[in-house]
Amino acid sequence: MSTAMRATARLERERLFRDELDAIRAAGTYKELRYLQGSTGPVVEVEGKGEVLLLCSNNYLGLADHPEVVAAGQAGLDAYGAGTGAVRFICGTFTIHRDLETKLAAFFGTEAALTYVSCWNANEGVIPTLVGQGDVIVSDALNHASIIDAIRLSRGAERAIYKHGDVDDLRAKLVEHRAARRKLIVTDGVFSMEGDLAPLPEICALADEFDAIVMVDDSHGTGVLGRTGRGTAEHFGVADRIDVTTSTLGKALGGAAGGFVAASQTIVDYLIQRSRPQLFSNALPPTVAASALAALEVLMREPERVQRLRDNAAWFRAALRSAGYRPLESESAIVPIIVGDTAQAIRLSRELYDAHGVFVIGFGYPVVPEGAARLRVQLSATHSPAHLQRAADAFATLRQHGGHP
Repeated sequence: MSTAMRATARLERERLFRDELDAIRAAGTYKELRYLQGSTGPVVEVEGKGEVLLLCSNNYLGLADHPEVVAAGQAGLDAYGAGTGAVRFICGTFTIHRDLETKLAAFFGTEAALTYVSCWNANEGVIPTLVGQGDVIVSDALNHASIIDAIRLSRGAERAIYKHGDVDDLRAKLVEHRAARRKLIVTDGVFSMEGDLAPLPEICALADEFDAIVMVDDSHGTGVLGRTGRGTAEHFGVADRIDVTTSTLGKALGGAAGGFVAASQTIVDYLIQRSRPQLFSNALPPTVAASALAALEVLMREPERVQRLRDNAAWFRAALRSAGYRPLESESAIVPIIVGDTAQAIRLSRELYDAHGVFVIGFGYPVVPEGAARLRVQLSATHSPAHLQRAADAFATLRQHGGHP
């Protein structure tokens, strides 16, 4: 094939993508990236816009720009450089990774912990490693996409999806697969689009009855729920009954990147030996490990941040109800407002941003099912009363002008 023919073929292939992009734009569902010109806090500087009130960050505790967290990351870079340049078992692992994993295990009350480059990576590292031929994975219908993809990677294991939060349907699936060699129940702790919590006490009871392993992805619960921020399991008082916890360092714990698994020493050792994302990926950058360790130490020292976050979320839910909205109820820091149509959710998001300087994202298909598009508000412990009032006023004005049904 000549150079000209290859160029023509490439243009034709790309035309198909361009046609799909044009269709997305025509439907009013095209997503635009906005570029921040500084660190993430309750307000941020956006290129071309200026200062906006940020209500769409997972920086739940306000630790992403905490001076101790930033200084620790800088010190980690100075001490360890950018990275080892290879995977951990080949050329060694930095002591900062061991220190972080030791602290994570102590925080979650497990024997051990293991870090990954993301929680997505951790989920894909755990699920296909722990199950195989003759096993079954029983998964909540609204679990995060990373869990869904991890299940798809699990060779030989049966898959059973139970209705969202429905313990009766979970029981039915466990009865159906009672003969499986190993049964893994996997659920989000806090569901990222709904903001609701998994019924962990009932799940743990069924796990006891059917001799199943319980795995919880608590990415939106860590630092948010429980008296000390230890997550959904602490909130329900079942921390000692969860076999495997996966979570992220990229939300409440500093907001940079990274994920981890907290479990028994046996499971962590097994993952070190068999988990493909662990075997074939470099470790976290040491600056990220160092900043995450500092963020965890701040949380342990200042658990009042967790209460402040919960107070902010409760206040804002009440303010939305007073303005005539019906936010989905939850004890998490995620406050979804169902709109229905994806294009309308994106339009309302744009109006809040353009007219009021309030940065909230509209989510639609394929992130959520067709007809269930929403605005998703996420609160932070660092939002002041003035910030919350400004946001509440913006939503009230939006509704008064007929912007929301």
